[in-house]
Amino acid sequence: MDIKCNKCNNGFKIPDNKIPPGKTATFLCPKCKAKIMVESAAPGESSTAEDVGFEESASDTFGVGDSAFNFTEEEGNSALVCEPDKTIRKKIIETLEKMDFHASTVKSIRDAIKKLRYTTYDIIILNEEFNTRDPDQNGLLVYFSRLEMSARRNVYIVMMTKRFRTMDLMTTFHKSVDLIVNFNNMDDFDKILLKALNDHDIFYRVFKESLKATGQI
Repeated sequence: MDIKCNKCNNGFKIPDNKIPPGKTATFLCPKCKAKIMVESAAPGESSTAEDVGFEESASDTFGVGDSAFNFTEEEGNSALVCEPDKTIRKKIIETLEKMDFHASTVKSIRDAIKKLRYTTYDIIILNEEFNTRDPDQNGLLVYFSRLEMSARRNVYIVMMTKRFRTMDLMTTFHKSVDLIVNFNNMDDFDKILLKALNDHDIFYRVFKESLKATGQI
């Protein structure tokens, strides 16, 4: 669903299925904090941008906290950072912002999965030891490994680690991620990430062109 804030004029996207049919959700614009109201169409009806307003609706309002959806602006790329160390997290966020990514952070795997239900992130950066005692059983890595490929290929996953070499292709495949970065290489994190994303973009550009040529998309 495409919506627009009537106060600051910024556009945002939310999944259509995140507001119960026939209900109204109210939340704050993530940019100007103005109140936005979105009405979800009842079964058999369609909703448009005309449904967005600022007036309080009747008693049939489905309250939604502004943090639940974690909206991202249409023109920006989004990233989710799952890293407990403040110094490393700061380095990661600074790198992402230089690359025009809007970065969000979480404190637990549960919080991360909650955000992932409402937001599609372009890139996830995850410490394999984040919120777990066993990095081989990291709940987020398990979550991503079970995603359908049509959804999985739309998100780029970087696993931060102390155990494996940076760009270890075999471990990358085994862990079902797109890139591995060892913490010993944090000084070059920006260069490593930029090269990896460029390579990824080139590969999937060719892949999508091939699908289009064969009529699969």
